[in-house]
Amino acid sequence: MEEQKIKHLEMIQGIITRMNQNSFMLKGWMITIVSALLAIYADKGNIGYLIVSIFPILVFWFLDAYYLQQERKFRGIYSDIVEGKDLPLFKMPIGEYNKKKDCKYSYCDVFWSKTIAGLYCTILVFIVLIVLYLVFKDCITITCNC
Repeated sequence: MEEQKIKHLEMIQGIITRMNQNSFMLKGWMITIVSALLAIYADKGNIGYLIVSIFPILVFWFLDAYYLQQERKFRGIYSDIVEGKDLPLFKMPIGEYNKKKDCKYSYCDVFWSKTIAGLYCTILVFIVLIVLYLVFKDCITITCNC
């Protein structure tokens, strides 16, 4: 492989690594913020803190999906170069991957991917179930036929 092609691949790999690090940091910030709001709720007992914690989950989910989508596009460029497809050196035509019929580059597919939806859905469902329980706990009666 030519030296320029190797440099191009190294440049793309650097971008992929940064996207991956951004995704990792977003997950860390989301967990930190939601944990802080849960701690405040535990201290104050105000259900509003639980409801507010849903907002950062959704915001970070959308951002994380965006970074993963970008990462997938750059991985597509990387793969195309390795496979020998005709791409100009040191060009990053990620816009071309929006037009591809392969759904792995679509935002919706990325948003619902296992790696992202698994984390964010689990936390979101957990928070929503707690809120629903706290709102309706007075309506729930447990009867015992002893």
